[in-house]
Amino acid sequence: MISQFATSLIFAHAGHGASNGFLHGFVHPVGGLDHILAMVAVGIWAAMLGGRATWIVPTSFIILMAIGGAVGMSGVAFPFVEHGIGASVLVLGVLIAIAARLPVYAAAGIVGAFALFHGVAHGAEMPFTESGLGYGLGFLVATAILHLVGVGIGFGFERLTALIFIRTAGAGIALVGGLLLAGVL
Repeated sequence: MISQFATSLIFAHAGHGASNGFLHGFVHPVGGLDHILAMVAVGIWAAMLGGRATWIVPTSFIILMAIGGAVGMSGVAFPFVEHGIGASVLVLGVLIAIAARLPVYAAAGIVGAFALFHGVAHGAEMPFTESGLGYGLGFLVATAILHLVGVGIGFGFERLTALIFIRTAGAGIALVGGLLLAGVL
């Protein structure tokens, strides 16, 4: 009951209504620019870090997003969700733009913290009639695909020795994150 009440109050993103659980969960992350940029940015930064970070960083995001999703589905209050999502876009963009080289577990911790906000947003917007498992698997699979797209972009530009392009893309992502936090977008 509490989750139904909380879910009806927290409609910060488009795409609400009756749907298939897995399908609705799958399309939720790709329905907003903020989520797309953050998910792809995680993959790009993981590729830039290379080595074990290529899989540890996105995996930590997915695990902590699943936890955040459960929190959101349960209706537990989680403050500043939209601010956390906007900050994720800004910070990840800056980390790419400056080609930040952090230790793997520090990078995993940063993206994991942001993943909680994304997960709460996804979970809180689960339709009342859907299975949490199907819906959750949907948004986790979509997130993994967006991470893989980011890893592909990161490795693709690295092979082309075009790091300046990827860093410029990071600056663009950061700009969008700043505009999201300022309420312009």
